Amino acid sequence: MKISRNTARLKPSATMAVSARAQALKAQGRHILSLSVGEPDFPTPGHICAAAKEALDAGFTHYTPVPGLPELLDAAAGYFNRFYDAGASRDNIIVGNGGKHCIYNVFACLLDPGDEALVPAPYWVSYPPMVELTGATAVIVPAPAEKNFKVDPDMLEAHLTPRTRMLVLNSPSNPTGVCYTRAELDALASWAVDRKLVVLSDEIYDRLTYGGVQAQSLCSWWKRIPEHFVIINGLSKTFAMTGWRLGYTLAAPELIKAMNRLQGQSTSNVCSIAQKAGVAALNGDYSAVETMRAAFERRRALALRVISGWPDVFCPEPEGAFYCFPDVHRHYGAAFADSVSLCSYLLDEVGVAVVPGAAFGDDRCIRISYAVSDDTLSEALEKIGRVLSRERGRP
Repeated sequence: MKISRNTARLKPSATMAVSARAQALKAQGRHILSLSVGEPDFPTPGHICAAAKEALDAGFTHYTPVPGLPELLDAAAGYFNRFYDAGASRDNIIVGNGGKHCIYNVFACLLDPGDEALVPAPYWVSYPPMVELTGATAVIVPAPAEKNFKVDPDMLEAHLTPRTRMLVLNSPSNPTGVCYTRAELDALASWAVDRKLVVLSDEIYDRLTYGGVQAQSLCSWWKRIPEHFVIINGLSKTFAMTGWRLGYTLAAPELIKAMNRLQGQSTSNVCSIAQKAGVAALNGDYSAVETMRAAFERRRALALRVISGWPDVFCPEPEGAFYCFPDVHRHYGAAFADSVSLCSYLLDEVGVAVVPGAAFGDDRCIRISYAVSDDTLSEALEKIGRVLSRERGRP
């Protein structure tokens, strides 16, 4: 059997691969501390589960409209209007099987073979592969830790070509936790509009910010120039609903119609039960979200306190999401030559699972998730610190 070239060159998700290996070692009886997976360690709030159970008990188990239930489209539009005064309606929304599905469908509808999309690095692991599955090219724009992992218009301009069609932004960021300021986002948006690009803004972590920082959205730009902006959000991170697979896209009606056609020929509607849960989540009480956010903020402080004691490590302060992305490259040497070998060493030798920065476009770093218990986080970080101290200065 011949596998297509596009599929054959796909690499497995690094985050999922690390998680799977950690689970396999656990099954062998190893004590494994995993800081690898990007999902809240909290249960889905009770009122959301109750709405799903009610839908199941009522036999709500048949097809729905491809873009989503009207009440869910209204709830998603209402989310953007409530928090960002977006002026959205249900005609501007389509629901997908998680934010990942939404992002892929946007790329598939907007990119042709030979096109280019600018992807700042560090990036979420799936952006470049999804761009490349369309036949387009992901053009990586590096933003090192010394730049707080942020790009600016001059950095983007240096990578612009006549084939550039899109810019991908993610704030708060996975893997860095960095948030762009209002002024920074406006500068990037203005640059993109002047060059007639479409900006895909992945805002999946917008409710999880810390230290008084508020996530800044590109909804205000979408409201004025909808043909240049696409906003992605979802329920996985905000409501601890990773397994429910519910994401949603805010876009101009023309793009929504194209995504509807694509989705109608691929997945059709999202799970009917999950959609009812989504309505309850978006329209319901957000107190559980604040409880989770406060826990993540406390863990962030714990993580930064421990990491600050690691020798020769630089870690920009994350302002959102639930990740740290420390630059550890000064410790590369005989025991581990890069982020991949370091992460393998940590898992094999001390039972700590983290994700290599190479998977996110920056081999100098490792990604640490603090969406775990305080005890797990503290023990795992102390073990990493001891390894780095022990190997420090070895040739």
